[in-house]
Amino acid sequence: MLTNEDNVTLLQNVLVPSRPPAALQTVIGAERYTDLVDGAARFRNQLDGRTIWNVNSTAVGGGVAEMLAALLVYLKDLGIASQWLVIGGDPDFFAITKRLHNELHGVRGPGDLGDAEARHYAEVEAANAAELLSLAQPGDIALLHDPQTAGLAGPLARAGVHVVWRCHVGVDWENDATRAGWAFLRPHLGAAQGLVFSRPAYVPSWVPADRARIIPPSIDPFSAKNQELKPGAVDSILATIGVLDSTAAPSGPSSPGQFVRADGTIGEVISSAEVIGDGRPGPDDPLVVQISRWDHLKDMAGVMRGFAEYVAPGGPGFLALVGPSVSNVADDPEGAVVYAECVQQWRALPAATRARVLLVTLPLDDVDENAAMVNAIQRHATVITQKSLAEGFGLTVAEGMWKGRPVVGSAVGGIRDQIAPGTGVLLQDARDLGTFGMEVRALLDQPELADRMGAAAHAYIRENYLGDIHLLRYAQLFGSLLAAAQALPARRP
Repeated sequence: MLTNEDNVTLLQNVLVPSRPPAALQTVIGAERYTDLVDGAARFRNQLDGRTIWNVNSTAVGGGVAEMLAALLVYLKDLGIASQWLVIGGDPDFFAITKRLHNELHGVRGPGDLGDAEARHYAEVEAANAAELLSLAQPGDIALLHDPQTAGLAGPLARAGVHVVWRCHVGVDWENDATRAGWAFLRPHLGAAQGLVFSRPAYVPSWVPADRARIIPPSIDPFSAKNQELKPGAVDSILATIGVLDSTAAPSGPSSPGQFVRADGTIGEVISSAEVIGDGRPGPDDPLVVQISRWDHLKDMAGVMRGFAEYVAPGGPGFLALVGPSVSNVADDPEGAVVYAECVQQWRALPAATRARVLLVTLPLDDVDENAAMVNAIQRHATVITQKSLAEGFGLTVAEGMWKGRPVVGSAVGGIRDQIAPGTGVLLQDARDLGTFGMEVRALLDQPELADRMGAAAHAYIRENYLGDIHLLRYAQLFGSLLAAAQALPARRP
């Protein structure tokens, strides 16, 4: 970890183990695997010894970090040099970037981000850029992720690095909040050669068409979060973390909560979660689950109200709202506030309903163990929800669908792209709690319908949202940037 002269923590190098890409062939088939290997070979020749620098704001606790971890594991065996760096900053910097995150989702905070905030943002970015340029070489490629890294684009480009900025958030409409967010970021993005978005509707009108690319995210079927788990391992993990009442089963969990880590070794879930709840589901009780950050835009509070008012009265099952430990996500200062609000709301529920609602925070000290916990919760779920008020993409939807579970999600952002007809339920109005509750209740009451949707969901994700497609799209983008360069600086020996 590096520090500057003011003792501000700066770049952290995230080490990613390698995984043979041949493992993907068992999932994607021989034809797609051949396309991946051939495409990687062509790009490797274009890259010609250069390094790709992936830069974001956290190594754990968010969808961007998970996506990077899922993709980078394959690059070493494909012969592509890649590094992952996490930028540093003080609380004021991350408060500014959280504000930008919300504004790009259409949510305006009190007051404006003015000259003082712009100066502080630029100062922190300049300090990070100086550290990065002690590592990167002219001609390398920097893939910068989200508002936290936009200020790196200018310094890196001026030093001869090819810069692509990847925006994982957005909405398909404009208001004062989105205009304010883009106005803050736009001066920093002029130097980027490519701007990548998850959906066409997210591209601001001022972005030139020849610099905009659409690359949806993906999941890795072999990551700790998505790999197959034995039923006994699922129950064991849930009992260990405190979500499942294992005493309701005659013999308790039947096997250890084991999983395969990113480095190929066997891990076992031994840590507990922080669980607030007066009751616990048994192994056979239906379970409704939403897993996301503690963020107002994810509307965990609305999911709780919808379940309490429209599912719990007369309906079966439990609800688990699951998020990361609020002390472990450095770039999200609002998490603790949202979680506290959910706890207060839970305490106000009627006793009988309160006994069927759990608030779960998962530790992030061990990234693979945390992912295995999420995997087990999703695999045990009967119904998965993602009732976001706004969503850049919402990869938890694809993760749940991969596990063969029907998802009830809001028709916002990338959720609309993932839930195809027959694979789940799209809510046209995310704030309509009655419809939300009715759709969840229908799936709980009709197991055959839930199973049919789940099977279709798994097949859809296999065809559209696995990592081979994602990697090839980036290879095409980076290759086009390198091909367009008329003359590149000489490489170091």
